[in-house]
Amino acid sequence: MSKKHSPKRNQYRDNKPKVDQSTRRVLLFNKPFNVLTQFTDQEGRQTLKDFVPIENVYAAGRLDKDSEGLLVLTNDGKLQNKLASPKHKTNKTYWVQVEGEPQHQDLEQLRSGVILKDGPTQAAKVEIIDTPEVWERTPPVRFRQNKPTTWLSITISEGRNRQVRRMTAHIGFPTLRLIRYSIGNWTIDDIENGQYREI
Repeated sequence: MSKKHSPKRNQYRDNKPKVDQSTRRVLLFNKPFNVLTQFTDQEGRQTLKDFVPIENVYAAGRLDKDSEGLLVLTNDGKLQNKLASPKHKTNKTYWVQVEGEPQHQDLEQLRSGVILKDGPTQAAKVEIIDTPEVWERTPPVRFRQNKPTTWLSITISEGRNRQVRRMTAHIGFPTLRLIRYSIGNWTIDDIENGQYREI
C-alpha cells in the first residue's frame, strides 16, 4: 500500500535550481512598518515593489506587515529554502518593545520554552537591552499612559506565525513594536529603514 502524499512534509521542499554564482542575487532589505512581504497586492497596500525595483527576487521567509526590519530577498531557491525552512534552524534575532517590565522569572519562561496553542516553543535566547537607536515608526507606537515599556533582544530558530508576539503575550507582556535585527550573520546595520543593500 503506497503512502499518502503529505503536503506538510514537502512544504519547504525546494523546486528551484540553485543559481549560478554569477547571476545569484541577495538583497538585505530593512522593511518598514505596514509593508507586505510580497510584490503585488490587489488591495493597493504597500508591498516590496514600492521599495525594491529588482525583478525575480523573492522573500526568503516572512515578516509580518506590522513588523519591521531585516528581510532577505534572493533569486537563489536553495538559499531561500535554507532561510525559510525550520529544519535548518537559522537563528533570527528580534528587538522587541513590550508593555511592562518583565522580571528575571518572566524571561526564564521564554528561555526554557513556553507552550503555545501550536505546541511548545524551543528555548529562546532573551536579554533586556537598552533602547536601540532606531528610526521613528510611522505611525508611532501607541503607549498607555503611566505604563512603562521594556526592550528585549529575543533570538529564536523557529519561524511560526507571529511567534515572538505570541511568546511575549503568553508571559503577560504584549509586544508593542517588533524589529528583526538579524538573520544568521546578516543584520540591518547601516541599512536605513525602507532601503536595501545588495551583497
